[in-house]
Amino acid sequence: MLCIKLCKEESTDLSLRRGGVEILTGCGAAASLRHLLVSYQSSVNTACRLGALCSFCQGNQQSWDGDTGPLSCHMLKLYIFIGLMCLARSEGDKRCATFTKLSFSKAVIGTGLDVRLLLYTGRDRTCAQIVNSTAFGDLSVTKKTTFVIHGFRPTGSAPRWMEDLVQALLSVEDMNVVVVDWNRGAATVIYNQASSKTRKVAMILKEFIDELLAKGASLSNIYMIGVSLGAHISGFVGEMYAGQLGRITALGYKQPLGNIDFYPNGGLDQPGCPKTIFGGYYADRWEAYLREKDLSATKAFFDTAEREPFCMYHYFVDVIPWNKNVRRGSITIKLSDKDGNTTESRIDHEPATFQKYQQVSLLARFHRDLSEVAAVSLLFSTGSVVGPRYKLRVIRMKLRPLTHPDRPQLCRYDLVLMENVETIFRPIPCPKLQL
Repeated sequence: MLCIKLCKEESTDLSLRRGGVEILTGCGAAASLRHLLVSYQSSVNTACRLGALCSFCQGNQQSWDGDTGPLSCHMLKLYIFIGLMCLARSEGDKRCATFTKLSFSKAVIGTGLDVRLLLYTGRDRTCAQIVNSTAFGDLSVTKKTTFVIHGFRPTGSAPRWMEDLVQALLSVEDMNVVVVDWNRGAATVIYNQASSKTRKVAMILKEFIDELLAKGASLSNIYMIGVSLGAHISGFVGEMYAGQLGRITALGYKQPLGNIDFYPNGGLDQPGCPKTIFGGYYADRWEAYLREKDLSATKAFFDTAEREPFCMYHYFVDVIPWNKNVRRGSITIKLSDKDGNTTESRIDHEPATFQKYQQVSLLARFHRDLSEVAAVSLLFSTGSVVGPRYKLRVIRMKLRPLTHPDRPQLCRYDLVLMENVETIFRPIPCPKLQL
């Protein structure tokens, strides 16, 4: 395959000097043709330049002499066409790097460590580039660089959450996102084998960050997000820079060690996470190191759902009973709006104890947000399969929105809840207290 490079005169017109055609072999010459085409961009577009070239050929009765002999105008046109096709091919050959996917059999055998850095930027949010300490690709050292580090991979599969997290980060800020792919090393059924490689991964990341700093990046713009063993790796990198990184977010770490510790869903098993036998990650020397720093921590609790958008909407349900005898049980609550949309929450903590005239406040969580609640249903249960059915008599039920505290509180008075029987009613706005 042939490509050509055209040499323009050292003048302001578009004439081409005689013999100014250089025959090049291979698609590597496409870059030379592209350089020529864009060199005229300030004055004319590509179509005009080719038109001028054709006019020049048609007006010239002689053949052009290239390095390989006479070159006819028709052949010149053919070479231009081949060159453009060659250029298109070189542009179309761009390939995107992908996360290493391994089989479970690989995890059983165990894998040696191989760390790959996959760069995503706003220029192409879905196509990753392989970068390293000597090749930065499209990485901009003036922007924030966020490292996303996965953890223990006992099945060898790629993390399901990785792509969503990358896209979420790029959607909120124009940054560099570097996915740290150490699946070859993390893929093993023996947890200690994977954890023994975390220091080495941290050293590789430090080498890369050192080069970023040498090119003008700042530590305050380095952000680490680590999951399970990835949290350990993030901590090791932070230790290497004496705690001067912009931020570290450690996810799935068992102990409260940060400036702010978040407890989604009470810090227990998370909804939507796969249930496997490979659980229970344990801390190592990183825990001791962080505890020496005596970090003052703030605890934050929140709930998530098992499916997108993962948000939960919270209400307090205040119940004042008037049963003569104590009742113990749980309440299921369902909300509906005027369009018939419904959302249900089972208040799934320990069964509450209902005593006469003593208010019980229950936290109810819903997957769906209803801006206007038109109907409420309650179902009381003691959890007993056999035996008598009980009643829960309620003087007042109050529904207090926590997610949207500006919305009105809703009340209902004088209710009798038959066990395991749904009671539906229309709430009314609670009266405002008069001072």
